[in-house]
Amino acid sequence: MALLRFSISLDTFDTKKANFSLNSADRCSSFPLSSCAHAHRAGAFVSLSRIRYIQVSRLETELSGVSDEGLVEGNLNSRFDPVKRVRGATKAVKRENEVDLKFRYRRNGGMLDIDKFFVYDGDFDVNYSSIGVDLSAEHCNAILKKLEKRSDSKTLVFFEWMRSNEKLEQNMGAYNLVIRVLSRREDWDVAEKMIWEMRTKFGSELDFQVFNTLIYACYKRGVVQLGAKWFRMMLDCSVRPNIATFGMLMGLYQKGWNVEEAEFTFSKMRSFGIVCHSAYSAMITIYTRFRLYEKAEVIIGLMKDDEVLPNLENWLAILNAYSQQGKMEDAEQIFISMQEGGFSPNIIAYNTIITGYGKASNMDAAQNLFINMQNNGMDPDETTYRSMIEGWGRADHFKQARLYYSELKRLGYKPNSSNLYTMIKLQAKHEDEEGAIRTINDMLETGCQYSSILGILLQAYEGAGRVDKVPLLLKDSFYQHILVNQNSCSILVMAYVKHQLLDEAMKILKKKRWNDPLYEDNLYHLIICSCKEVGLLEDAVKIYSLMPKHDDKPNLHITCTMIDIYGAMGLFNEAERLYLKLKSSGICLDMIAFSIVVRMYAKAGSFKDACSVLDEIGKQSDIVPDNFLLHDMLRIYQRCSMLDKLSDLYYKISKDRVNWDQEMYNCVLNCCSRALPVDELTRLFDEMLQLGFSPNTITFNVMLDIYGKAKLFKKAKRLFIMAKKQGLVDVISYNTLIATYGKNKDFQNMSSTVQKMQFDGFAVSLEAYNSMLDAYGKDGQMETFRTVLQKMKESSCASDHYTYNTVINIYGEQGWINEVASVLRELKECGLGPDLYSYNTLIKAYGIAGMVEDAVDLVKEMRKNGIEPDNITYSNLITALRRNDKILEAVKWSLWMKQMKL
Repeated sequence: MALLRFSISLDTFDTKKANFSLNSADRCSSFPLSSCAHAHRAGAFVSLSRIRYIQVSRLETELSGVSDEGLVEGNLNSRFDPVKRVRGATKAVKRENEVDLKFRYRRNGGMLDIDKFFVYDGDFDVNYSSIGVDLSAEHCNAILKKLEKRSDSKTLVFFEWMRSNEKLEQNMGAYNLVIRVLSRREDWDVAEKMIWEMRTKFGSELDFQVFNTLIYACYKRGVVQLGAKWFRMMLDCSVRPNIATFGMLMGLYQKGWNVEEAEFTFSKMRSFGIVCHSAYSAMITIYTRFRLYEKAEVIIGLMKDDEVLPNLENWLAILNAYSQQGKMEDAEQIFISMQEGGFSPNIIAYNTIITGYGKASNMDAAQNLFINMQNNGMDPDETTYRSMIEGWGRADHFKQARLYYSELKRLGYKPNSSNLYTMIKLQAKHEDEEGAIRTINDMLETGCQYSSILGILLQAYEGAGRVDKVPLLLKDSFYQHILVNQNSCSILVMAYVKHQLLDEAMKILKKKRWNDPLYEDNLYHLIICSCKEVGLLEDAVKIYSLMPKHDDKPNLHITCTMIDIYGAMGLFNEAERLYLKLKSSGICLDMIAFSIVVRMYAKAGSFKDACSVLDEIGKQSDIVPDNFLLHDMLRIYQRCSMLDKLSDLYYKISKDRVNWDQEMYNCVLNCCSRALPVDELTRLFDEMLQLGFSPNTITFNVMLDIYGKAKLFKKAKRLFIMAKKQGLVDVISYNTLIATYGKNKDFQNMSSTVQKMQFDGFAVSLEAYNSMLDAYGKDGQMETFRTVLQKMKESSCASDHYTYNTVINIYGEQGWINEVASVLRELKECGLGPDLYSYNTLIKAYGIAGMVEDAVDLVKEMRKNGIEPDNITYSNLITALRRNDKILEAVKWSLWMKQMKL
């Protein structure tokens, strides 16, 4: 664009003065925006300067409904003050009211003499002894008016006297005076009752004056909801608002940033056909503040539709709406239209556009505009420099931002909080620690608290990845503040720990000057937990080792956290040492502490110790395990094959299954599969499905195994189909089903399941081959047995101990001792070597083959290889001796077993 030569202060639209985090985009709006086909663009205002201005009621007349004294004395402190623009009108209103009072206070051509009705001896009041029931309404109103200027309480007392003596009939003036008193006293409940009383007495004669008085009181005090209440009551009473009503209400909503009420009031204003310029400005400004830019543009379009000729305030609001979006072409067009409308450029408009260029990251245009301002004889103000600092900061141009910041200070202006944060952020990024120290001093001069400064520093240097430079900035009184202030100390320590500056963190904690053991323990616990959460376990251990120790009683929470950390690191001895120390200290462990200890022992594989802790929990009547601890208990009892414990625990917790979730059902079914009857497990599984919970793959496999062992083949098949439909079938599912059919000699289903397994993309597993070998071998189908064994070798599926032991057992049963020797040789060559079950099987095979001496030698070999014989070993040996008529030897071995209590 051609460079604009105009001049404008954004004090009115300083976006840095407040920071609201409200999100009004999602709010339900009562404003009928849908009636607009589209948002009008800035070009719609090019010709607004030539629009015919709508004639509306004179402000002198409309504002007569507002308390005249309130308008003269009140400071509305608003960007768009609906009162300031009509001070001339206010004076006219005041004169009219004075004339009206003089007229009402005349009688028979003379002024009413009311002084005789007052007493002045120390306490100004009505001399009730000098007035009677025959006193006229004019006299009463004159007395009430004078009291209202002197004493609210005495005014109300006299008003009640007038009520009791029937002086309020058709006397709206008296009610208006009392409403003014009540609004001044903020006695809203009585004011509301008075309004309903006036509605009953005066009906359609009730006008906007009484409501405007109340609304103005709310406007002065910034009471948004109450102002909205009076407006709705005004509408309920069928009283037509005037311009002043809408001006005050929209100004009130702008001060309170209330979108919903503003939309409702704005729509009512348009429905009444009233044009209030400040209402349009306020609505645009509210939408702009909440970044509801499309809605703001709709209001701009409505101004054209309503043929509203913008005033300076409207132009600035529209200019700000486009600038805040970074729509600078529209903003430039608005500025041109503004000049065409007869409004000279001012500093506010210039600052608005500079801010917009900054948001649009077009700082070259902002710089040119800044120079043009000076060339046109307009001096930049505080807001101009602030906007330039923000713009250059957003563009990450450190030198230019620093230049304008220095000039701002040289001219005696003060940077705002946004400028200070911008400079700190740039200095952190560009490694200017000396400049950062100067900015910190500027913050202190502006009254910023140390705690706020610390937060800004940490945020800036964390963003720059240079937290390690923060200690260089903490000088003199700032550093002393950190040492004596618990909050600042903890914030800094947390930041240091987060960025692994442990030495700096512990240095601060060592030098701190506050003494609060409980707070200190909580702080140490917090930083240890923060290390644990991000996986810095060694840092957590270091912090724990350096923290002050209290020999009398360790901190329960810190100790439990360290037990958990040592457990995660595999340092179970250290974890157990802390537990025993905690136990011996006499501190009562809570449920979380017990859970951590139980889990630590489970991770260490010390299930007996875990069970002893669980027994201790059972003795604590005040501890009710939560679901996490219950899961651990079930898994540990299962791992230890403590079926009675599992059964007892299940029936104890199953009394109330309301709080059971999907994970609990799966855990119970998986862990209690061997401890509960099949019917109970089936009922529990069906209940889980009815509640809409989904079994996992492990649960399906467990139930398949249960049904298979119970020979409930139909249920097993249905369950397998269900799991397959849900995509939860895995190799173990097929293995379980194949083993079930094999053990029950259902060779047809076993074979078809193997084929389905391959069809579904699974390779036949080692477990499946083992199941088939065992089934065919025990049934004597040796040809099929050999075929399966050959397929297994061809598939390159490596055999395990179970495979070799199965083959040895089958060959041994057949008396094929040469084949047994061949398998044993292969077992040793593959590097596995015989295990306990292999030796037991070989002893049995040698006994069948009549090789008794070899069987006895195997027992010696077992002991030599470090494998301790078990009951089956000796039973197989005795059976082999008896089978081969070695009765005496068999008796000797039997007696030895009895002596050894085997």
